[in-house]
Amino acid sequence: MIRSTNPAITRAMESVAAAEPKAAADPTRPVYHFHPPANWMNDPNGTIYHNGYYHLFYQHNPYGDTWGHMHWGHARSTDLVHWEQLPIALWPSLDAGEEHVFSGCAAVNGAGEPMLLYTSVKTGDRDSRAANEQWAAVGDADWINWQKHPENPILALETHGGPPFEKDWRDPFIFTEAGRTFLVLGGEYDNVAAVALYEATDDSLAHWRYCKLLYQESRKATRFMECPNFFKVGKKWVLLTSPYQPVEYVVGDFDVETLTFIPEHEGTLDPGADDVPNFYASNILYDPNGRCILLGWIRGFPSGKGWNGCLALPRVLAIAPDGRPEQLPLPQLQQLRDQHIGQSDLQLKNQSHLIQGIEGDALEIQALFQPHNGVITLRVRRSVDGERAAEISYDGSSLNVVGTEVPFTLNDEEPLKLHLFLDKSVLELFVNGGRVAVTRLVDAEDNDRGIELVVHEGEATLISMDIWTMRSIW
Repeated sequence: MIRSTNPAITRAMESVAAAEPKAAADPTRPVYHFHPPANWMNDPNGTIYHNGYYHLFYQHNPYGDTWGHMHWGHARSTDLVHWEQLPIALWPSLDAGEEHVFSGCAAVNGAGEPMLLYTSVKTGDRDSRAANEQWAAVGDADWINWQKHPENPILALETHGGPPFEKDWRDPFIFTEAGRTFLVLGGEYDNVAAVALYEATDDSLAHWRYCKLLYQESRKATRFMECPNFFKVGKKWVLLTSPYQPVEYVVGDFDVETLTFIPEHEGTLDPGADDVPNFYASNILYDPNGRCILLGWIRGFPSGKGWNGCLALPRVLAIAPDGRPEQLPLPQLQQLRDQHIGQSDLQLKNQSHLIQGIEGDALEIQALFQPHNGVITLRVRRSVDGERAAEISYDGSSLNVVGTEVPFTLNDEEPLKLHLFLDKSVLELFVNGGRVAVTRLVDAEDNDRGIELVVHEGEATLISMDIWTMRSIW
């Protein structure tokens, strides 16, 4: 691995290396989802494509597999599938009073320098901690070694020119439109949870002026709009926020002259579990073909295993004709396919069908059903005796994905299309062209690897099914 010249980062990476054997020995750790070599990961940060590389930064605790000591981990890829681990990029400058480096974004300034903008969190307990500030760091030409910007803070509550936000004001995200550069931040004050809009006053990306509130809700409904992303997909604008519950989307239009966002559709991007949103803290980037790639953090894993958290599979995000988002897995993931079997034209009526010839805990499954009536269930991580499995069911009006209920109805004569990725303890499901996406964690024993189809209370036709075992990305 490439080495850092920063002693604080060297110490942090030595801690990660010491935890690697324990993390690698855990049979529940995903093999084709990105994760650090060891220890804790949360929000993807600074996702960007530049000079042939996709860069991924992420919230990282190099000193344990629970949250704390926030640094920015760093990796890069040429295809968004296989990743090269790089030295930790950002560290809390303890001598400057930083306790954590929270989430943010990456950009290239007018001088051609890579910059990371992030929320700097000061030392002290949470009740007495000073207000957050927005800081920046400048990287070298290889995006490996980073220095804190000499003009930090680049934004502070005392001088930002906007509402009297409370101290938990954070998560900068940069976007451009009509030759202008803007930044959004999550904030709250009085009874308002909001996304604030700023504009760069020059191309250094170190100087910003407050414009207005881009979007707001009552704090009674929303505690805080974490990780705001505001970006364009086709002709529509999308606002994503993570309000301590599943990621929420708002799709609409943006008038760059008046800086007004006009919402048209809103909803939940990925419901996850009822108690813990398993897909959280979204971020996006654009690939060289202009596709919008959606990234997110998969959360909810137990501690004590030497690792905790991974990146959701990259998704191509589009806006459907009805104005709502569609999410599909990145086509490049097909590189990981290995052993394959297919099956077609199977009639099932009040019966089960155990798939023969293939099994596993790292799989991709595409299944196409024509429902007639009854309930269709796909069971993965099935135990040998059939007592245990992770189940995806469809009853004609809703999907049940490992216990998460999602309203869903097919159009007349429309088949049911399930596209499933199973990776040890992680399950991601995409339904009918990405109209529904659900991320769930799976609790299974190591030898629970079977696959089964069940139709009860009626009948259905399995039009086709393709199953692949999946190779590791490492």
